[in-house]
Amino acid sequence: QVQLVESGGGLVRAGGSLRLSCAASGSIFKINVMGWYRQAPGKQRELVAAIPTGGSTVYADSVKGRFTISRDNAKNTVTIEMNSLKPEDTAVYYCHARLVPTTTRGLEFAYWGQGTQVTVSS
Repeated sequence: QVQLVESGGGLVRAGGSLRLSCAASGSIFKINVMGWYRQAPGKQRELVAAIPTGGSTVYADSVKGRFTISRDNAKNTVTIEMNSLKPEDTAVYYCHARLVPTTTRGLEFAYWGQGTQVTVSS
């Protein structure tokens, strides 16, 4: 079984900072991409940032220059530092990974964390 477990999140005032972390565990052969999505009430889930293994990071335009994503490949973790937070960043943030479990003979699957609430007050 593969799990993504998130930590961090909470309530912060506009202009403040938060850090979200996510750890992937279980029978993992390799991780191809780790990243973060978010979903605000009444809106679709959207990509915030992602890091492909050996590739370039990708950021949503709305968070460029404010958020920084990083990975620790040895620990199978991904962290996002969120600075200069705005009320419009309020959402449930989900960790996401595309990885190959040891049990799927090379097939890649997508996994999601349980989500963590980020609320930015004005």
